[in-house]
Amino acid sequence: MISRFRPAPARTGRAGRAGRTALTGLAAASLVLTASGCSLIGGDDGDEKADATVTLITHESFALPDELVAAFEETSGYELEIVKLDDAGALTNELVHTKDNPLGDVVFGVDNTFATRALDEDVFASYAADLPRGAEEFVLPGDADQRLTPVDTGNVCVNVDRVWFEENEIEPPATLDDLTDERYRDLLVVPAASTSSPGMAFLLATVGRYGDDWTGYWEDLMANGAKVVAGWSDAYYTDFTYSRGDRPIVVSYDSSPAFTPTEDGSASVTRSFVDGCFEQVEYAGVLAGDDVNTEGAEAVVDWLLSPEVQAALPESMYVFPVDADVQLPAEWTEFVVRPTETVEVDPGEITANRQGWVEEWNEIISR
Repeated sequence: MISRFRPAPARTGRAGRAGRTALTGLAAASLVLTASGCSLIGGDDGDEKADATVTLITHESFALPDELVAAFEETSGYELEIVKLDDAGALTNELVHTKDNPLGDVVFGVDNTFATRALDEDVFASYAADLPRGAEEFVLPGDADQRLTPVDTGNVCVNVDRVWFEENEIEPPATLDDLTDERYRDLLVVPAASTSSPGMAFLLATVGRYGDDWTGYWEDLMANGAKVVAGWSDAYYTDFTYSRGDRPIVVSYDSSPAFTPTEDGSASVTRSFVDGCFEQVEYAGVLAGDDVNTEGAEAVVDWLLSPEVQAALPESMYVFPVDADVQLPAEWTEFVVRPTETVEVDPGEITANRQGWVEEWNEIISR
């Protein structure tokens, strides 16, 4: 029996980042978390505490097992405090706004759609971490000073509810071009490029695929009844048929089918198609600044690259590790199909045109 409506795990990683508002520096500073409980930066023990503390700035989807955090603290001698902001875009904006008075020491979660902005603003200091095998392939192009270290990766891809299409005797789409076909009218839901990291990645995929004609493609998508919602969670958990919605096509991730098994575990209810996927890479970096705990920050970057953390990433944050030697969970090897080629957009081009593209995109979906 197929469990059509079993909720997928709460996506605390890439796919859960959707439709949120950036926090101000003061608001973010009040959300400092520790591995053992909540506390505020500073405290009665002042400098002594600061010397023993390293503060990680990240997105609100950061999640690793408590035992890994405890092991880092025991091995390094630092107390790890975590300031959680929003998704990659909001995180980058906050880093830029506070670069003269950094909120912490080290950052995790800036992705390749926003990374060049942070580099242009001199947010990060150089740190040449020892990369695990395979990680070199994910180094940010143009980062000659080694200010950002790749930690994880994943591909934004269109997903379909395989069972819905079988039950309705309709051949599912397999390409980006298919999505504008009359057969798929009113069946697609997309997270917004202006408020969602996967939504932005999907927009970039269309820019990379169609060039200057990307606006025409989006006009065709909207004319074919595509629905745009604030973020990934809205699209996947409200509108996607797997989660009781009425749209069997959704922009999600290539890893998503690992979390939609049939009741007997023999297959996945969903599948991603590999045409038009856009690769995202998340980076860690040591913040620049006189008051930054540089040694502690470097220790955190090394920890994120450790075999233990890399092995925990798939099930903790639903992303692929950059360490090629990590053995993936069985569901990932059985149900996840990775694209052999992805749509690429040069990081410099993204930096120069991101705002204009989003403004044009907003005009199209508002008509």
